[in-house]
Amino acid sequence: MKGRHRFFGVLLLALFGAVACGGGSVGALATPAPRPTSAGPATAAQLDDLEHRSFNYFWDSANPDNGLVPDRYPTRTFASVAAVGFALTAYPVGVERGWVSRAAAASRTLLTLQFLRDLPQGDAPTGTAGFHGLFYHFLDLTTGLRFQTNELSPIDTALLMAGVLAAEQYYTGADATESAVRAVAEALYQRVEWDWLADVEGLIAMGWKPETGVFSARWVGYNEAMLLYVLALGSPTHPVPPTAWTGWTRGYDRTWGTEFGQTYLRFPPLFGHQYSHLWIDFNGIQDAYMKAKNSDYFRNSRAATYAQQAYAARNALGYSGYDAQVFGVTACDGPGALTLVVNGVSRTFLGYAGRGMGGIDTYDDGTLAPTGVVSSIVFAPEIVLPAIAALLARYGDYLYGPYGFLDAFNATVPDSAPVQSGRVIPGKGWVDVDYLGIDEGPIVGMIENYRTGLIWTLMRTNPAIKHGLKAAGFSGGWVDTP
Repeated sequence: MKGRHRFFGVLLLALFGAVACGGGSVGALATPAPRPTSAGPATAAQLDDLEHRSFNYFWDSANPDNGLVPDRYPTRTFASVAAVGFALTAYPVGVERGWVSRAAAASRTLLTLQFLRDLPQGDAPTGTAGFHGLFYHFLDLTTGLRFQTNELSPIDTALLMAGVLAAEQYYTGADATESAVRAVAEALYQRVEWDWLADVEGLIAMGWKPETGVFSARWVGYNEAMLLYVLALGSPTHPVPPTAWTGWTRGYDRTWGTEFGQTYLRFPPLFGHQYSHLWIDFNGIQDAYMKAKNSDYFRNSRAATYAQQAYAARNALGYSGYDAQVFGVTACDGPGALTLVVNGVSRTFLGYAGRGMGGIDTYDDGTLAPTGVVSSIVFAPEIVLPAIAALLARYGDYLYGPYGFLDAFNATVPDSAPVQSGRVIPGKGWVDVDYLGIDEGPIVGMIENYRTGLIWTLMRTNPAIKHGLKAAGFSGGWVDTP
């Protein structure tokens, strides 16, 4: 089954430990080609066009009868509840940008929320969409019921609920539609029993299946689940105890270190440094761990972005297309499970994987995802804007389409490769044929946060977000502002 399993990144870290400091362990298999230069940063018009096209993914691909958003498009598979959360967050951006009317966005939002609210919940393996207020990772696009045997996912529910709360904060009108949006949104959030999957310390299990029960693995350590714990700590109805954050950060020490000139909490795929930041402005606020490190999570993600750039510029594995302008290793599609000899070097390629910097041991097979670099625009615009321009200039004729950037590409794949997905462009390498909702959403949200701070501003006014941060021990900046 294709689609991103959010717990995979944490298990990946457990398998390979800390990634190679300074790139020393990746080894030199080939001499990289000279690095091309970029003509300059992306223009305002290019940025607007990218944001607009990415927004249209959600507006055009959502099921008009229920608001569910496909995991990918144009390949039709199933709905991703995380993609629905990104869609609910993107709709206010479309209103503010003038791409859709406020009435249309509010109507679409209410349709989506009411459909989610009315879906059956329970412990039966079929005929339900979730249990204890949480939702399955994937739902049938038409019925909204559990797709095949996928897991009940707290992290994907958190991404959904972040979008639900963003909608609650945005639609403040007194008319019947916007009033209903707020009421249904709050009901959905309060219904989630975060504590049901938590142990006595408050650490949340990575999932549940009716066939096998609660997963033994817990969300511990640095990754995208910061958002999950903030929402769980801030719940007015089913919170986890404050000890949950202490337990969560206990896993940090194995990943704090220095690599590629940056000292930070490391997580190889870039999405782990981005997702929580789409909704929560971590700039200038600190928990106890970051206070001790004289840093904050925003600066940490900035360091991760610079480390990725340095990793790509060094390009010790000699992949085609890696340089200081084009980088961004993160979870994405790939050409398939293949081992080929390319220019005398044996290369192992992958299908969908939680790719991260560090070499093939971290699933870096030369595949890059534009969302990896674009969604870091808020942290380091001075290197991301030139990267966007370089992507458009070098690959735009086949990588950039009606919904912005396709999910991924790999310039190392040879013309003769028997790829299992996507297509090979002669002389250019492999390119995906799909757009992914969980990659389009961060592009829309992070570009808008860079331009106006819209989503951050909305979420700073949500009492659950602030309460959750306070319960985790955050202070400073806007958290201390009444």
